[in-house]
Amino acid sequence: MNPTSPPLPGSSTTSAQPGYAERNALHWKRNLAVCVFGSFTTLVSLSMLLPFLPLYVRQLGVQSTAAVIQWSGIAFGATFLGTALTAPLWGRLADRYGRKAMLVRAAVGMAVVMSLIGVVHSVHQLVGLRLIAGLVGGYASASTVMVGSQAPRERAGWALGILSTGALAGNLIGPLVGGLLPGWIGIRGTFFAGGAMIAVAALLTIFVVKEDFSRADRSRRGASQPQRTTPRRANYLVIAALLVTAMMVLLANMSIEPVITVYIGGLGVPDDHLARIAGVVMASSALGSMLTAARLGALADRIGSWNVIVACLVLTGIVMIPQAFVTHWWQLAALRVLMGMTLAGLLPAIAKLARQSVDENNTGQMLGYLQSAQFSGQVIGPVIGGQIGVALGLHSVFFVTGTLLVACAGLVHWARRTA
Repeated sequence: MNPTSPPLPGSSTTSAQPGYAERNALHWKRNLAVCVFGSFTTLVSLSMLLPFLPLYVRQLGVQSTAAVIQWSGIAFGATFLGTALTAPLWGRLADRYGRKAMLVRAAVGMAVVMSLIGVVHSVHQLVGLRLIAGLVGGYASASTVMVGSQAPRERAGWALGILSTGALAGNLIGPLVGGLLPGWIGIRGTFFAGGAMIAVAALLTIFVVKEDFSRADRSRRGASQPQRTTPRRANYLVIAALLVTAMMVLLANMSIEPVITVYIGGLGVPDDHLARIAGVVMASSALGSMLTAARLGALADRIGSWNVIVACLVLTGIVMIPQAFVTHWWQLAALRVLMGMTLAGLLPAIAKLARQSVDENNTGQMLGYLQSAQFSGQVIGPVIGGQIGVALGLHSVFFVTGTLLVACAGLVHWARRTA
């Protein structure tokens, strides 16, 4: 063939072949809607056990109050630990076998495990199944990978913000559902109801989610990209800064959780109202995040993700400080709402930058590492907060967390200059 002649149809030259996001341009909005619903239902099911978890642990044969508290904490944290361990693996497999396959795997796995939790006979089985739920589940994480890689770059912040809103709503509604259902259908029946909700999400994922994925995408990276453009080289300093920041988001939100009931008790709340008020204060940050997640994601699309991340980190750090000086519980709740509103802009903006920091064929793995960092913060935050509260006093938790957030803003600003 003459070197100057145009390539024949079906020839090996692939310069005009669209990428993954372009091929799924017709599907991403529908997929986003299913992912929002699925993230909501799975997180409702995972968080609804909070109000009755100690009661279930006691039903399983644990007698002393100290042991009930200990096993409840282990059982609750096991899921997040499992997700932190396996999120990068599922992200890598999403790059290799498709994003939809990982969504289906997560939904089906969580539906089965959630139902099995309703038939356990020992606290060890409960902890084991909660850990397995994290290892094989992670629907919200898989949703982030799909939405983050399918949405157009100019709409990615908004799309990830909408997805984050659904997940936050699930975490907010879950404890409310968990406070009502056991009285109607029993504790074990509540787990079956949670499994049924996730099963609905699994069916929607199987039959409604569409994906144009080809395993040739990965081989195409080696064969076609040298003929088109040089593959994007990862900036490891930027990636490290994004992972640290993602961890700090959940760490900041969870650092006060172990001592918040004690802190509220010191504000004069009567013992018979303490649990209810503590629940309201804990939910306040999720409520604030729901109000602003999509808006701040869209703002990141307009003014740049770096600007939103730095501003949100500084503002969240500032809002942490007055929480140490409140005199009434409602003041703490109001400040936690403000904190949630500023935190909400971080995860969508971080995910958008993470997507752009690596080659398209590695997007899933990168977003998997990001999810792992987030859940690590959710595990580490309560531990750090509890230790600081014991060693330096409850007020110090707010000062230390605020300082870490502002320092993280400095790290992000520095990393931005190398991007």
